[in-house]
Amino acid sequence: MSTEARRKGRLVVVEDENYVRESLGDLLRGRGYEVDLAAGVEAAMELLRTRPVDLILTDLNMPGGGGLEVVRRAQALVPGTPVVVLTGFGTVASAVECVKAGAADYILKPADPDALEVAFARAMRQRSLEMEVAYLRDPRRTDGVQPIGTSPAWLRTLEKVRASAPVDSTVLLLGESGTGKELLARQVHRASRRSAGPFVGVDCAAIPTEVWESEFFGHRRGAFPGAADDRHGRFRLADKGTLFIDEVGAMPLEAQAKLLRALQEGEFQRLGDEHATRVDVRVVAATNSNLEAEIAAGRFRQDLYYRLNVLRIEVPPLRDRVADIALLATHLVAEIAQRLGRRPTPIPERTLAELQAYPWPGNVRELQSVIERSMILDPDGGLRSLDLSPVHGAGSPDGAAEGEEDLTLRVALGRTEKAMVIQALRRAGSVRKEAARLLGIDQRNMGYYLRKHDIDPDKPGQA
Repeated sequence: MSTEARRKGRLVVVEDENYVRESLGDLLRGRGYEVDLAAGVEAAMELLRTRPVDLILTDLNMPGGGGLEVVRRAQALVPGTPVVVLTGFGTVASAVECVKAGAADYILKPADPDALEVAFARAMRQRSLEMEVAYLRDPRRTDGVQPIGTSPAWLRTLEKVRASAPVDSTVLLLGESGTGKELLARQVHRASRRSAGPFVGVDCAAIPTEVWESEFFGHRRGAFPGAADDRHGRFRLADKGTLFIDEVGAMPLEAQAKLLRALQEGEFQRLGDEHATRVDVRVVAATNSNLEAEIAAGRFRQDLYYRLNVLRIEVPPLRDRVADIALLATHLVAEIAQRLGRRPTPIPERTLAELQAYPWPGNVRELQSVIERSMILDPDGGLRSLDLSPVHGAGSPDGAAEGEEDLTLRVALGRTEKAMVIQALRRAGSVRKEAARLLGIDQRNMGYYLRKHDIDPDKPGQA
């Protein structure tokens, strides 16, 4: 799928005449849309059930159920999705009936391609504004706490989160870096019966191999050289609450066996202890790795995977949530402006269009960085222009000046990210496609990270 198609959105064209249907599909794909074709109402509904859609274009008069039926059933199945009705036999009465049923627009054949595109842009923009207003007026909203978004892909994810919250089964969150997996893990905890207990997080990718057992399970004073005090591990700290294990795919094999036992038995043994410690912990794990591929490569235990993969929730990347970008950007502008001691300003239409056109390989985390950097660089503190350059400076792949000792979180994240890319390339024998698969990203995003960190897989010593 082209980046252009992702920019403009995914459409379903419902038309019973083959020639007209195919012609519309070719025309709209040429205009930068991703297009699915349906020969009738039932075929259209099946598409709406299986994938997120930004807009529906339907013919009015079709055998076996016409455009009005599409409008009514689409509003019931995917509420709020814009439907544009196209017809060669238009009357005022039929137009009014379609609009009353929820159609966003009504266009007569033969439709000018430019007029169609204007109607699509207007309908999707109106939907985006409606979602933003509904969100801002929602009395249940809690800034900085509740997940933000109303796109179909995000709502399906939240529905799975809500369904998983009341039970104690293990949850596995799968998705690219920066998609909000920790935010969703916190949401699972807040909506569970454990909400009064602690929420404890641990990032497997950030734990050195030699200290992972102490980090997870703790140790008694004197258990090993340097153990000057007793320490509770993350499992003990999360007792009666939730333990969020981030980047579980990065856990070494020897650690996986002990984690599996702790999950199965509900107990573990601290380093230096003679007796086991029992805990009552609910585990939510997350990863951006392809765990099935890691199992096949012998780097992840299959039995642990089965134990973790009870309630599986796939978190969509931001490029599949284009309808949420305006909402997220508005929220981030207000949040960052408050932190900078400024008054938040509306996002210009041109800037919003640029935000929605960008593929966001770093997802919501990258969106936040771009908005903050652009607000700081704008003399008026607004978003009249965007700085979409890589988050880290060009002078050093880590974003730190030569010899700089001040290790900011941004620099640390950059170094970890670069190290993971290099590690994946080494595992893959410098084959970019395989390295991208190991990292759980596509080849286009792999190219982005290679440029960002100035990595040349073909250069000796770099990968």
